Amino acid sequence: MAAMPEISFTEYAERRQRVLKHIGADSVAIINASTLKTRNHDAEYIFRQDSDFYYLTGFNEPEAVAVLIPNRAEGEYVLFCRERDPAAEQWTGYRAGIEGAKAKYGANESYPISQLAEIMPKLLANKDCVYYRMGMDWIFDKQVFTWLNGVRAQVRAGIKAPTTFKMLDELVHEMRLIKSEAELAVMRHAAQIAAQAHTRAMQVCQTDMYEYEVEAVIAHEFRRHGMETAYTSIVGGGKNGCILHYIENRDPLNAGDLLLIDAGAEYQCYASDITRTFPVNGKFSPAQKALYQVVLDAQYAAINTVRPDALWDDVHQAAVSVLVDGLINLGLLTEAKDKILADSLYRKFYMHRTGHWLGLDVHDVGAYKVEGEWRRLQAGMVLTVEPGLYIPAEEGIDPKWWHIGIRIEDDVLVTESGCEVLTAGVVKEISAIESLMAQGKGI
Repeated sequence: MAAMPEISFTEYAERRQRVLKHIGADSVAIINASTLKTRNHDAEYIFRQDSDFYYLTGFNEPEAVAVLIPNRAEGEYVLFCRERDPAAEQWTGYRAGIEGAKAKYGANESYPISQLAEIMPKLLANKDCVYYRMGMDWIFDKQVFTWLNGVRAQVRAGIKAPTTFKMLDELVHEMRLIKSEAELAVMRHAAQIAAQAHTRAMQVCQTDMYEYEVEAVIAHEFRRHGMETAYTSIVGGGKNGCILHYIENRDPLNAGDLLLIDAGAEYQCYASDITRTFPVNGKFSPAQKALYQVVLDAQYAAINTVRPDALWDDVHQAAVSVLVDGLINLGLLTEAKDKILADSLYRKFYMHRTGHWLGLDVHDVGAYKVEGEWRRLQAGMVLTVEPGLYIPAEEGIDPKWWHIGIRIEDDVLVTESGCEVLTAGVVKEISAIESLMAQGKGI
């Protein structure tokens, strides 16, 4: 078996060095991990690490705080975490502990999380600036200000307290926007498995199955490759496909309906994000085929705009232009194209934008505008391209279009010369979908 892609601890260390260099002397950066969330009484939700914390540490345990202090003689990276506890580990699994935090995860110093309140005021003493993600966790916010007040109380002893707070988010999020080769290898793997899951869903889908049965096929493909779902899967048949974030996934699948599946795998905290739409019975009706081709043409047009120096909004506008042409040609919109675009009349059928950043979060971080202007794409950015059409059952709309919901989504990497579709492993052409479904043999 080939080795699975992973991000080295050397790369995590390099990321921390970039932060240390940026914040400069007399500053401290503080970033906290996720906590366990109660699902019901004694049971917690599956733990998922905070993306920013994971990006800088690679440390995948709750109850941890990372502190970065430039030019500190004792070491620039301090990690607070849970101690080893054989009795607790018997119940909830192994912990890295204080020594593991240093030996495996590269901390220069590590302390028990129970000593955080005692040690943090000492780390903040005589520093000018604190970089911190204010407002994300009000409980942790309160702790930070408690530490700050503890330092202020020592003013008569000649100890100076920080006077400036700066947001750590912008720095880390800009770093996360450009993916390294190691990150791209991880994301390609997540995309490959997600593509396999969508392919399998097409192969097994048949009339009178339930949406949750198809969802189970996708989840099985993810889990058998050691992955989680990157977000709650959308499996919407018929009119449910017109609900953008439909997640009930409980209804039967009927002959003559389309099935819209929006599902992505998460590998080492990195997400993939794919949407495919196909006929439950394996054959598109003429109306479904006509609308589907419009969406597919719009997606191709949008993907063709993805290249270095293109504006973020260029991708959306390329898709909208083709969608509007298609809606006019099919009689769903009757006004002139200029008016439709100027008044956004297309939003009756296409109410979302054409994509988002992708990475450690499925709707990944990073600004879409810089100084008020649409951001220019750069090599190493990864975005989704996902145009769609959603036709309501309303008076004035020919019933043949009613309840047709179509979205086609791929993950696209900006390369030095253009782009790479990371999720090309699952078909989307009409003939290819119908051929694949004809070969399916059920579950």
